[in-house]
Amino acid sequence: MEWIKYILAFDAEHPLLFTQFYFWGFFALVYALFALIMDRVPDSLGNKKLHLRNVYLLFVSWFFYYKTSGLFLMLLAFVTLSDWIIAQQIHKSNIKNLKSPLPKILLALSVTIDLGFLAYFKYAYFLTDAFNDLFGTSYSIVDKIILPVGISFYTFQVISYTADVYHKRIEPVKNILDFGFYVSFFPQLVAGPIVRAAEFIPQLYKPFRLSRRAFGIAVFWIINGLAKKIIMSDFLAVNLIDRVFDNPLLFSGFENLFALFAYSLQVYADFSGYTDIAIGVAMLMGFYLPMNFNSPYKSQSPQEFWRRWHMSLGRWLKTYLYIPLGGNRSIGFGTYFWLTVIALVSATLTGWWLGIMIPFGVLVAAMIIVPRVIKDTNHLKLFYSNLNSFITQVMGGLWHGASWNFIIWGGINGFGMIIEKIWRPMNWHIRFVSITLLLIGLCVADSMTSLPVWRLFAVWTAIVWVVTAIRYIYFLLEGPENKFTKALGTAWAILQTFVFITFTRLFFRSSSNLDPATANEVAWATAKNMVNQIGGAWSNAIIPEFLWSYRWVVLMFIAGMVIHWLPTDWKRRYRLWFSAMPLWTMVLAVVAAIAVIYQFVTADVQPFIYFQF
Repeated sequence: MEWIKYILAFDAEHPLLFTQFYFWGFFALVYALFALIMDRVPDSLGNKKLHLRNVYLLFVSWFFYYKTSGLFLMLLAFVTLSDWIIAQQIHKSNIKNLKSPLPKILLALSVTIDLGFLAYFKYAYFLTDAFNDLFGTSYSIVDKIILPVGISFYTFQVISYTADVYHKRIEPVKNILDFGFYVSFFPQLVAGPIVRAAEFIPQLYKPFRLSRRAFGIAVFWIINGLAKKIIMSDFLAVNLIDRVFDNPLLFSGFENLFALFAYSLQVYADFSGYTDIAIGVAMLMGFYLPMNFNSPYKSQSPQEFWRRWHMSLGRWLKTYLYIPLGGNRSIGFGTYFWLTVIALVSATLTGWWLGIMIPFGVLVAAMIIVPRVIKDTNHLKLFYSNLNSFITQVMGGLWHGASWNFIIWGGINGFGMIIEKIWRPMNWHIRFVSITLLLIGLCVADSMTSLPVWRLFAVWTAIVWVVTAIRYIYFLLEGPENKFTKALGTAWAILQTFVFITFTRLFFRSSSNLDPATANEVAWATAKNMVNQIGGAWSNAIIPEFLWSYRWVVLMFIAGMVIHWLPTDWKRRYRLWFSAMPLWTMVLAVVAAIAVIYQFVTADVQPFIYFQF
């Protein structure tokens, strides 16, 4: 009975994870019954057979979520029911009367319900702290709020469904059980990718088909994801990253800097590893999830990075936030509203006058000055695009967590995208003068304040200045562009982007894995301490000692980056080569891979990073 209780009961200390043997035992049983349904139920039953499969996987998914989040399964069921009912009513209203305001009211109701739950569970502490900071009050939340696993992912998923029904992009799902299956499909339920209804729901009604090659590729994705998570992500986290971020003042500036770069690899290996496993598991059952990562650290600009990283979230934000704000066409109430919110946030962080003057200056410029001054349509579109994309990045940061650091992280990414758009078309004379003036300003600021943050910026700007000067001289000499110089330019752009993204990770990681009740204070202190250490005085003697003491971590980091930067065609080839193996060879390869992978399993199972979102 104790064993049965362990199998069936929810244990908050041991949620169901892809990296546990328990999960793969669970999946083996699920897949055996799934295969029985697909093999034994006659095809002549048609849609009834597919409905049986969908209902079976729905209850499997609910059990999976119960083992992950306990009674929060009721919240998932309620959100599923409410959005299904509201979407049905929106569709009926659209058919009856095209001019009726009812569909818009119902959509607003759906979004209010979904975001209301999200705001309470995820942002209650944050909003209370922000209100207290802004108005000098001292309200507090008495009860401890536990964040349901995956709430951000399935909330965005149901919002996209209702919005697509409202805009007539899709027909509503007639059967609530089919809709429940779409919302709660267990491989991607708790950490994505965010699957839009138009991408997934048509698959509910297609007959099951799994070719020999698709089977091989699915197995490859699963093994690939486990290797990323356990060999790379967990190894880097346990052996260095967690130690440094837990107490950065105990480590030197170089150790803090290396841990920050290693974290960029860790978070990629962790999140893309989960996605790989989810894609593989779904594919074995005949369902295809969208790609969520496309070698993001090969990006040559921040904008390109966000097209390659967490692609399902990027598409969601573009479709349901950026475009409704006006995209590159215009700005409206939504843009003004979010600029006002950002102004209040900035005021809370930096003080009333400085905090409000800058964002409200942008607001006034957006409303009055820019449309009157800029007559060129392309320039005006660029201004609108920059403003709306900046707001989108800030809101994307807030989606990740209830902390000022997440908002700062999103804002820096948005600002970086704007700078890149301005810098890229700039002629070389203005580029060189601009970077020179910036470097002089940072050196003056460093000499006047001696703050580590200015020194940190000044050092990196000096490196950028040197490279810019070399390229500027080459431009003045009218040197011809060839394969070698083009390759150097590409490598430099990739390095710049990687360094920029890694720096922003400082604020991202500082806010992760924290109790929401204390996240703001702890996260800000961690970020500040790391900046002070990295920007402070370095001892050269520590570097060789660190490289030797943490040699396996360093080698793992180098190996991970080399693998990541391999040409895409190479990766595609060895994926197809694996999928074409004879079955007995594939079994031996999988057994060998698992034996190697589980040599790296740590004593404490490391949860996936994006579970907290």
